[in-house]
Amino acid sequence: MKFTLSWLKKHLETTATLEEISARLTALGLEVEGIENPGEALSPFTVCHIIEAKQHPNADRLKVCEVETKFGRKQIVCGAPNARTGLKTVFAPEGSLIPATGMVLKPSTIRGIDSCGMMVSGQEMGLPGEHKGIIEAPADAPIGQSLTELLGINDVVIEINLTPNRGDCAGVYGIARDLAASGLGTLKTLPTPTLHATFPSSVSVRVEDETLCPYFIGRVIRGVKNGPSPKWLQEALKAIGLRPISALVDITNYFSFDLARPLHVFDLSKIHGSELVVRAAKDDETLVALNDQTYSLTKGMTVIADNQRVLALAGVMGGKDSGCNMETTDVFLEVAQFDPMTIAKTGRALSITSDARYRFERGIDAAAMPRYTDLATQMILELCGGEASQCVIAGAPPAQRKRVPFKPEYVKTLGGADVSLEEITGILTRLGFEFESTQAVAPSWRPDIVGSADLVEEVLRVKGYDCLPVAQLELTTIVATSVVSPFQRIYSQAIRTLASQGLMECHNFSFICNAHALAFGMSDPQFAVINPLSDDLAVMRPSLLASLLAAAARNQTRGFTSLALCEAGTIFSAKEKNLEQRTIATLRIGDATVRQVQKGARSVDAFDAKADTLSVLETFGVSSAQIISDTPSYFHPGRSACYKIGQTVVACFGELHPDILKLFDLKGPVVGCEVYVEKIPLPKVKGHARTTLKLLPFQPISRDFAFIANESVAAESIIKAIRNVERTLITDARMFDEYRGKGMEEGKKSLAVCVTLQPQEKTFTDNEIEAISQKIIAAVQKNTGALLRSGESALSSDKTV
Repeated sequence: MKFTLSWLKKHLETTATLEEISARLTALGLEVEGIENPGEALSPFTVCHIIEAKQHPNADRLKVCEVETKFGRKQIVCGAPNARTGLKTVFAPEGSLIPATGMVLKPSTIRGIDSCGMMVSGQEMGLPGEHKGIIEAPADAPIGQSLTELLGINDVVIEINLTPNRGDCAGVYGIARDLAASGLGTLKTLPTPTLHATFPSSVSVRVEDETLCPYFIGRVIRGVKNGPSPKWLQEALKAIGLRPISALVDITNYFSFDLARPLHVFDLSKIHGSELVVRAAKDDETLVALNDQTYSLTKGMTVIADNQRVLALAGVMGGKDSGCNMETTDVFLEVAQFDPMTIAKTGRALSITSDARYRFERGIDAAAMPRYTDLATQMILELCGGEASQCVIAGAPPAQRKRVPFKPEYVKTLGGADVSLEEITGILTRLGFEFESTQAVAPSWRPDIVGSADLVEEVLRVKGYDCLPVAQLELTTIVATSVVSPFQRIYSQAIRTLASQGLMECHNFSFICNAHALAFGMSDPQFAVINPLSDDLAVMRPSLLASLLAAAARNQTRGFTSLALCEAGTIFSAKEKNLEQRTIATLRIGDATVRQVQKGARSVDAFDAKADTLSVLETFGVSSAQIISDTPSYFHPGRSACYKIGQTVVACFGELHPDILKLFDLKGPVVGCEVYVEKIPLPKVKGHARTTLKLLPFQPISRDFAFIANESVAAESIIKAIRNVERTLITDARMFDEYRGKGMEEGKKSLAVCVTLQPQEKTFTDNEIEAISQKIIAAVQKNTGALLRSGESALSSDKTV
């Protein structure tokens, strides 16, 4: 947001210096990004008078001029075609810096004639426009007058950085109001327009959806004479980087920057019919905008249309076909309020950045629209002539202003500043707040005020954050305990473990697009982001895998076909007691190993995801957990599983569902896991005691068992039954073979398990091994119904490990 110092002083009566104004703006939260004085570089250049110009004796195209300057008479050799006797122009003394070229003038001799300084052109001064010689100053310009005074460009330009909530300060008047509230001057009252509507409007307005346009005011102004705007208006716009176009257009630009009130004028002769409609765009509509670009519109965008075509993209940019030009004689003035969210989405979708969009996105003062309509009408009548119709109105301004609880004690308890009640109410009153009992009524230009904390912020920024007392921390005791909780320590260690296994850690946004959220089971509207950065970041994520899949898709389109990613972050679900859960997830895609001479590369599979899951669980001290096949819908139903501790699911892993890969446009295989770390009970650690290392001198032995089981029996249930037989003697049990086919009954399968036995006090005898084997067989039969395969013996393997 740019404005000039003189523009600010049109609304603010103040004797403050530029430095004081700049410092106060930043203190108020209107951060000053830059201060520029465009006339400063031109101040060394002054008006001079050519007393005599005669032909150079040694050059046909040069003249020797005797020039009267503020430093006395000088002899200057000049090659400009318009250098002549009697001309008043601009003199550059020796030692001055020419802005356009960066050249420093030095005494010179040109074709044998001494030249002291030079007479300059507008091009050399960096001035806009076409230049065919040296500057021609008015005949009455006094000798010695600076070029900045001559051109009237000695005004200081201030640029501030507005936060998204301060739409009221997108106009100079709002900035002046904040400065006045802080005690840096007095706010001047806006003039009250006196208008006489002489005829009814020939154009009516209809709003199809008031959520898109809650309030619309318009009026016809006929008999106008469009042309160049007056010098003061052109200079004001040029100072902030805008190009003057015509009086009608310049007036609308002026109001955007002066009162943060975007306006638009339609050429009445280019409107078909007698009605304007504010409605949602249709998919097949297009608009040639004022920037000469053609835009294809989509549903959800707001347009202003007549009975034949779209005339303007509401709140963003007008259309070229209905714009005003120098032949315009009758206009329709539009002053409206549009939905900020729709404006933001439209501008983002079409990549249009305009001054109108900038202000509508931040919210405009709807209550002031009637007054601003009259002020704009009055300026049009003063500068362009004509007569105004009665207003046509659709919708209405907000019925009530926002009311928030007023608790003065919050300034102390929440803000930490000791401010008297009288000063608190004084500051808020100067900012436009009113008080009703225990409530503060926010002014209509502050839609960002929603709670008591906002009132505290207003008081502190106007009072000055330097009023907050400095508190000295007393370091009288040393903190003996660790500031990192056991959970935080293990949580970080789990990520380091995954990183050590070759996974790259990602840090994604906590929100994703709606389509991805629905695919991962998120349909609760409470997790929709109220003001999303974009449509791709509109919903809080229900799974870290959604973020990792999006990251993998971006990488895969760039040629990275094999990836191993991990992330520690928060997911959101209404099904849990805590809506937010910390989670760790991994994602592997493509090849698990590189191609080698002996064999080709191996693709990732569900067991890679299982290994990642076990790494995290082991870091959290989980030594055993039940495995089940009931996984979320985004996993492949036959190639995934979950781990449970008791009745709580603590992790899921496996291949991702083909429909999910299609949604993300990924080529498989893709496997991943999610570990819900907050559901895992922390290991119980008593002090720093370590378990005693026990080295046994006895050789462990292994025995193989082959069981015939029903298809529905999970291998994990057999392993679990074996482990529970002799916990001290059985140190390992793992399945190494699964068989179906010839010689096997239909609906049956053979599962082979290797069991490791570790003697504790002496070497096992054959009878002891046989007794343990029989217990294993009995336990498996009892718990799973599986029988030892006929012809097999528990003593059939003499392998040792």
